[in-house]
Amino acid sequence: MGFDVAVGEGPALVDELGADRFHFLAQRTVTSASDWADVVRECEITHGAPNVLVNNAGIFRSTRVESVSERDYRTVIEVNQVGPFLGMRAVIPAMRYAGGGSIINICSTSGLVAFEDNFAYVASKWAVRGMTKAAALELAADGIRVNAVCPGETETPMLLNSSEPGTALPPESFPFGRWARPEEIASAVLFLASDEASYMSGSEVVVDGAYTAA
Repeated sequence: MGFDVAVGEGPALVDELGADRFHFLAQRTVTSASDWADVVRECEITHGAPNVLVNNAGIFRSTRVESVSERDYRTVIEVNQVGPFLGMRAVIPAMRYAGGGSIINICSTSGLVAFEDNFAYVASKWAVRGMTKAAALELAADGIRVNAVCPGETETPMLLNSSEPGTALPPESFPFGRWARPEEIASAVLFLASDEASYMSGSEVVVDGAYTAA
């Protein structure tokens, strides 16, 4: 099940994957606790209790500490940090009732190191990384694993369609000489969602083509 504040490619995914396997809800936002409650309820009705949550929504604003407006800062924090918090909180009762689950928060290399012109984004992603570890400790006894995936620059519309300074490092600055493909990030998410990662919790999986290895 997926949801978004906009329609986007959701209906096309329903057609591709089949309505018996995939359910898309439009006009739901990750910054609304009531929308999260609706999504979890719909999941329970349609597919049963959720056993995997991927917190993938994110936005970017080019910001510097001395010039970022309060409005822009709060907007980034609301989507990138408060959104995952609300998502985790919403699914915990259902996952606990089902006997466990896996929560994967999409973080960023900006949650590992700082970048210029990224003040609000960096702040939000370091918070996501910390929330992941705190939640992993609190939920271990319930069999709920909580991990983070930290991608480097990835060929997504947020980067490909952005002209804001500080949005992305050039592909040639990476040891692999290119950005990541979305499916390469998805493979890390799929691993953490699976039983193959049954003893992993509170970890971050870095998928950045060795950029932060130096």
